[in-house]
Amino acid sequence: MATSEIPSTPHVAPAISEQARSPVALNAFHLLLGQIASTALSIALSAALGRTLGPTDFGIYFLVFTMSTFAYVVVDWGQSALLIREAARRPEAVSTLLGSSLVFRTGAAILAVLLIALCARAIGYPPRIQALAALMVGCALPLALSQPYGYLFRGRDRMDLDATVTVTGKAIAVAATLVLLALGGRLGWVIVAQGLGGAGALALAVALGRRVGLRPGRPDRATLQLLGHEGSALAVFLVAIAVQPYLDVVILSRLSPAPVVGWYGAARNIIGVLIAPATILAAASFPQLSRAASNVGAFRDVLRSSLRPLLGLGALGAVGCFLFADLAVALVYSRGKFGPASSVLQLYAPGLLIFYLDMTLATAATAAGKTRPLAAAKLLSVVASSGLALVFIPLCQARYGNGGLGVVAAFTVSEVVMLVACIAVLPRGALAIGELLDLGRAFVAGLGTWLLFQLLPTLNFWLGIPVCILVYTTLALTVGLLSWADLGRLIRRGRR
Repeated sequence: MATSEIPSTPHVAPAISEQARSPVALNAFHLLLGQIASTALSIALSAALGRTLGPTDFGIYFLVFTMSTFAYVVVDWGQSALLIREAARRPEAVSTLLGSSLVFRTGAAILAVLLIALCARAIGYPPRIQALAALMVGCALPLALSQPYGYLFRGRDRMDLDATVTVTGKAIAVAATLVLLALGGRLGWVIVAQGLGGAGALALAVALGRRVGLRPGRPDRATLQLLGHEGSALAVFLVAIAVQPYLDVVILSRLSPAPVVGWYGAARNIIGVLIAPATILAAASFPQLSRAASNVGAFRDVLRSSLRPLLGLGALGAVGCFLFADLAVALVYSRGKFGPASSVLQLYAPGLLIFYLDMTLATAATAAGKTRPLAAAKLLSVVASSGLALVFIPLCQARYGNGGLGVVAAFTVSEVVMLVACIAVLPRGALAIGELLDLGRAFVAGLGTWLLFQLLPTLNFWLGIPVCILVYTTLALTVGLLSWADLGRLIRRGRR
């Protein structure tokens, strides 16, 4: 059965539209806490790697990490969405889903180790990069085996457990990396440290699963077929998402010097922090969207409850990205080694709000079973982005000495393509005029914040960020993007 043909839950209580906001907000809050901790650890890890390895080796690390990330999107084969959706709809099947997923992933990962080394060789990378890429994929297996537990925790609306596993794994990886770097370890040992973090995450996931009655059941053919066949449309879409950054860094590495890849990797890591709220809100709303998929009114309510705060955070992130790019790069990586990364980071700002919209709308479309047309649109956007990158990277490298700017320009165009596609494939009635008005309010608040900062004297990072948030929040309240009731709920949730 095709993914787009999976029947929606036959009964959706009318109360969903009234109660949807509370589970989504609670889920988002748990994921936010986890993301704050994980982000802090990621920044510490990235700073240590950048300052210790330098732009050239950091660029190699970013390259093999991107290769591994892409490989595991294929290994995942759409399970990041499929397991959450199935757990939300069929809670009695979670044990079989877990056991089958673990078997599926183990076999696929073993194959991925061989394929990624062969791909690196076919592209023309030297033996060192081939070996490091294979090592990275092998060491990522424990973390990949912990992820089905997290997906099923999410399907049960236990985002707190998923966040605990993620943060613990990250903390172990960071601690191991810092120790190995202090002992003189280089790239190979840094990659091994990531494997240690994944092993810690897997051990904790198993322990928490037992505590809540989630144990791997016996794999069966029907469930393996479900993961392989019905996950295919989701896999095509997610692989298309993952292949774009993979192709970006491969093209950049072939058309620009190694330090340029390091600059781009530094900027991309900081952008990863800024796009985290979009990922959080999308993940938090997915179980609710899946349950409400057969009821347009309930579906629209859940989507609106996710889009409104997302638009506000997206506009704030875009403004902050542009205003504080240089200070952020200097703080994390040092201006001397990674100064050109700030230009790459600033150019990301216009596309950041578009990415926020794309993330949530694509999640809604997936929950509604519209993955196949969405996957086709994403493949088209990847082709467009890669083609533009082949043109933009040499131009930017020749004119500005920074080919990473060309990657970002191509990325922004591809996000516009996806925005149009997401709107086109959503069920009729899922979006209303209110979402367009909220987008306009977010744009006005963001533009007003940027204009005001042009009149203010230059502020340092630690003072500028709070002032930026305060100014933006004031403008958001003024234009109606944020209400005092919204602010009160946020404060109460923070206290809890």
